[in-house]
Amino acid sequence: MRIGCLFLLVIALTGCVQRAGKSLARKGDEIIVCGQLFHTGTRVITWMDPGGYDGYRVERRFGALTNADWAAIQAGKKPLESPNRYSLRRDGLDAAQLQAVRGGGWQLDDLRERVDQFVLHFDATGTSRRCFQVLHDERGLSVHFMLDVDGTLYQTLDLKERAWHATTSNTRSVGVEIAQAGAFPVTQRRRLEPWYTNDVSGVVLTFPDWILPTGFATPGFIGRPARPEPIIGRIQGTDLIQYDFTPEQYAALARLSATLTRIFPHLRPDFPRNPDGTVTREVLPPDQLKSYQGILGHYHVQANKVDPGPAFDWERLEQGMRRVR
Repeated sequence: MRIGCLFLLVIALTGCVQRAGKSLARKGDEIIVCGQLFHTGTRVITWMDPGGYDGYRVERRFGALTNADWAAIQAGKKPLESPNRYSLRRDGLDAAQLQAVRGGGWQLDDLRERVDQFVLHFDATGTSRRCFQVLHDERGLSVHFMLDVDGTLYQTLDLKERAWHATTSNTRSVGVEIAQAGAFPVTQRRRLEPWYTNDVSGVVLTFPDWILPTGFATPGFIGRPARPEPIIGRIQGTDLIQYDFTPEQYAALARLSATLTRIFPHLRPDFPRNPDGTVTREVLPPDQLKSYQGILGHYHVQANKVDPGPAFDWERLEQGMRRVR
């Protein structure tokens, strides 16, 4: 009896037993996969945190609270078909496996065998706040992560969920919407003007009144493209013009990408490439997309998409991942 009491005392003194009700602090860089926390080394705000964006909620995130519930959404001018904006990763599962994971009961080892693609988007809305408003409130869609211009990552769903962001790749992929105005045909260059102006230090991000407030997690943040001049490049056979993403976004994306490739063994830290080693700038043929395992753009999945656009610096992302993996 005395030995047992002494053993418990030693454990308590060495901190091996936590007291009931003790708060466990997070560092603020964790993403959530099957309920487990994984450090990324960059700032992450989850759907459970103050200021987060919750993809599990049925009601609208923005607008009048009295007009936000499901009944109001159904009665509105733009009714949604389903209260859910996500679904189950069910492709390839037999009946027993479906019963095991329905309701969210994924085991991490099982999910690791299912996820092998990471799809990069630009949101074309300029800020993560506006992105969530469009995806969740207006279109009834979802994405696992949103990456704001200040480098803040927002996670809206556990990665066990099948987010609705990339059609045929949804069941096997994780998705991120990178905040940016987007890319336009070179003949429509003027559409970039509301988003970029010049100050004494060079090109600076600006935001039209119709998306304010920006909702940035970094007070007073001033964003600048990683390269000062707009980039012209051909995507899906069309010449497009686009400003680069911010250095803060590249740094955060590199850490997120490196983390995901560590968590998911079939998700390779590489991109679709041409025979000469350059990154492919058009949709992958169905057989190649089916077998592809790695990081890719939305335009690699769908022929009618051009994101993340010609200014996205794949080499910079590759170098950033290499530094932190």
